[in-house]
Amino acid sequence: MINEELVQAYNAKPRTDINNIKKMSPGQLDQVKVYGSNAENLLNNKDFAVFVHHFKFDMTAELASIAGHTPDDNARRVSIAHNIAGIDKFVTSLKRAAYFKEKAVSIQTAPQDKEIL
Repeated sequence: MINEELVQAYNAKPRTDINNIKKMSPGQLDQVKVYGSNAENLLNNKDFAVFVHHFKFDMTAELASIAGHTPDDNARRVSIAHNIAGIDKFVTSLKRAAYFKEKAVSIQTAPQDKEIL
């Protein structure tokens, strides 16, 4: 499942503090744009969206099917709730990467302030 291409993709992930995007170098901004573009591609992929929603619907159906209140049933509920929250957090991380890509683009295209003497 993990191959050399995945390792290279992980290593190419921006390692800078995204919250200080205004202080980034042009190279770092380019990395943020590439990473954000990849996230946008996933968010705009209808097949990806279908699988995410099917997963969430399946987990919700499984959660609704738990009728008992034993410690094992409660543990299953918590586990399924964490699965649902995990997929939501993943999608949120994609949206965040796309947002920072847009910020990087706006920083690079904004006219630079010049001091008037």
